[in-house]
Amino acid sequence: MSASGGTKAIVAALTANLAIAAAKFVAFLFSGSSSMLAESVHSLADSGNQGLLLLGGRRARRAATPQHPFGYGRERYIYAFLVSIVLFSVGGMFALYEGYEKIRNPHPIEAWYWPVGVLVFAIAAETISFRTAIKESNPLRGGRSWREFVRHAKAPELPVVLLEDLGALVGLILALAGVSLALATGDGVWDGIGTLCIGTLLILIALVLAAETKSLLLGEAATADDERKIEAAVVDNTTVTRLIHMRTLHLGPEELLVAAKIAVRHDNTATEVATAINAVEERIRAAVPIARVIYLEPDIYSATAAATGTDPARPAATP
Repeated sequence: MSASGGTKAIVAALTANLAIAAAKFVAFLFSGSSSMLAESVHSLADSGNQGLLLLGGRRARRAATPQHPFGYGRERYIYAFLVSIVLFSVGGMFALYEGYEKIRNPHPIEAWYWPVGVLVFAIAAETISFRTAIKESNPLRGGRSWREFVRHAKAPELPVVLLEDLGALVGLILALAGVSLALATGDGVWDGIGTLCIGTLLILIALVLAAETKSLLLGEAATADDERKIEAAVVDNTTVTRLIHMRTLHLGPEELLVAAKIAVRHDNTATEVATAINAVEERIRAAVPIARVIYLEPDIYSATAAATGTDPARPAATP
């Protein structure tokens, strides 16, 4: 994950979540707080998620094989999608169930200092983890908003960790609010309500992650900036006179496939065309280093075909 810069953030989140999960479970045993149980399962699920992200990054580095000639870069997308499933099922659904049970059968919180102390510790640890994820994301985010970064990032690890850490922080605040209200009123129903809120939050985050990683799994084109760089690198106005059309596809976060039809002069020899194609490939790779798989088809440009849209590979018009 050299280009994603996400490994440090994943390891920081994994370390924090393992420590927090253990502390929350101890607090649940001493206090009987359902918010603490839901939060301990949430942290345990997050720890498993970070393990999945690390495993996906490791498996994605395998070399291409005859059966998988484009390599295994998309394994990172698959494991990120699994993270959303785990967060939804283990974290969110369990919290909803536990909250419902606590509202049906409320009981007061015992040894209040355990859940409160653990929640304060967990908020501090998650804040450190969240800060690490933000620091690692900023160089890749550039001038984009956080919403745009999560929606359009090609490497899934940092958006996943960011959303998990954000969900963990908000969940901890909800748990603290539920525990505090239960202690203040002596009514354990508030603890159950806090747990329901945690479950709802986790499910919403899981749905966002699922939607974004689904788009990556289906196959996304290069960014608009990279496509502009590729287009500029194609034409040399000597042999290659025009880019007729182009398709790009991410084979993984750091590997891009480029397929294009380029216009050459009608009187060029086969040797001149082959030399021009090799030169175009070199210019594309210099402009966009992740463009590792390039297929170029030479053709004679027809203004009539372009105007009438008879090119079978021309994309359909979009509103």
